[in-house]
Amino acid sequence: MVKTMEWQHDALEILDQTKLPVEISFIKCTTYLRIAEAIKRLEVRGAPAIGAAAGFAMVLGWQQLMREGRPNLQAFAAVRDELTAARPTAVNLAWAANKLYAKADELAGQGKMPDEIAAQMEMLAIKIYDDDIACNKKMGEYGAELLPPHTRILTHCNAGALATCGWGTALGVIRAAHAQGKIDMVYADETRPLLQGARLTVWELMQDNIPVTVITDNMAAWTMKQKGINAVVTGADRIALNGDTANKIGTYGVALAAKHHGIPFYIAAPVSTFDFNIATGADIPIEERSADEVKRLQGVVTAPQDALAFNPAFDVTPAELITGIITEYGVIKPPYLENIKKLQLKTKEENFNG
Repeated sequence: MVKTMEWQHDALEILDQTKLPVEISFIKCTTYLRIAEAIKRLEVRGAPAIGAAAGFAMVLGWQQLMREGRPNLQAFAAVRDELTAARPTAVNLAWAANKLYAKADELAGQGKMPDEIAAQMEMLAIKIYDDDIACNKKMGEYGAELLPPHTRILTHCNAGALATCGWGTALGVIRAAHAQGKIDMVYADETRPLLQGARLTVWELMQDNIPVTVITDNMAAWTMKQKGINAVVTGADRIALNGDTANKIGTYGVALAAKHHGIPFYIAAPVSTFDFNIATGADIPIEERSADEVKRLQGVVTAPQDALAFNPAFDVTPAELITGIITEYGVIKPPYLENIKKLQLKTKEENFNG
C-alpha cells in the first residue's frame, strides 16, 4: 500500500490524491497553512487521514510560532481555528487539532519551555498516526467476522488506506475478509462528483489483488438486485450520539436501497469519528462545495455554465438504516443511543486511566 503521508520532523509529505490513479506524486507541506489547503483541495482526504494531517499541522504551527517569537496559547488557538475551518463535517479534524492544543495548554501550565512543548506535541501527533493504523486493523478483524463466506460486498467512496494512515476502515474490513477467503467480489460506486470510488477505491483494491468491479452511483440498487450483494460497508466522517452518520454524499441512498433489499448495511469508523456532543444527524454541519465540481468532470464541462448546482459533500444516514457500526472496540448494534453512550464512558475511563 502507498503511504498516505510521511512525517519529516519539519514537514509533512502527503500523497496527492487528486492525481490518482493517473499519477503518484507527493506534496511537501512545510507550513500548517499548506496542510489546511491540502485538506480543502482534497489532496489529503478521508476523516482519519485528515485528523492525522491536522495533528502534524498543529506541530508545524507551533514550530512556526517559535520561529516568530510568539509561541503562546492565544496565537496557537488561531492556528487551531484556521485548521478546523478547512472542512467542517469531518469531526476527526477538530478532534486532532483540539487534542494537540490541549496538550500544549497542559504543558504550558506545567511551566514547560516552548521547545519541550514542541517535542511532546510531535510525539502525540505520531501517536495519533500510529494508533489509527492499529485501530483500523482491529476494525478489520471485527468487521470480517460479520461477513459470510462468498461475500459480494458493495462500498461507497473511499475508506481505505488512502483515507486513513494505513489499512483502512471499510476497506480494512474488506482486506481482512479477503485474507480469510470470504470475498467473491467488491462492487465500488464511482462516487460522483469527484470519483473517489472509481479513482481511489478501485485502484487500491487492484493494487492488493482483491476482486473489484466499478459501477456508477445510480447502478447501486440494480446491482444489489442482480448481483447477489449480501453486505454493504462504508466509512464515516461524523457519527452522532444516536447513531446517525454523515458520510460521502450518496451513502444515504445506498443505505435506503440496502434496506429495501434486506442487505445488512455497516459503517466502519474509529471512536475519533464519533461526536458525543451532537445528539442527532440534524446537528451535523454539511459542507457545500463549489458548483464547478458538479458542472465539470476532470476539467471537462458537463453542464451549461449558467446552470444552478447543489453540491453537498456529505449526507446523513439515519441510524435506523444502519445494521451495525464497526469500531476498534467491537461492533455497536442498536439501541445506538444506549450503546454509544457506553462507548463514550469507556473511552473517558481509558483517557482518565491513561
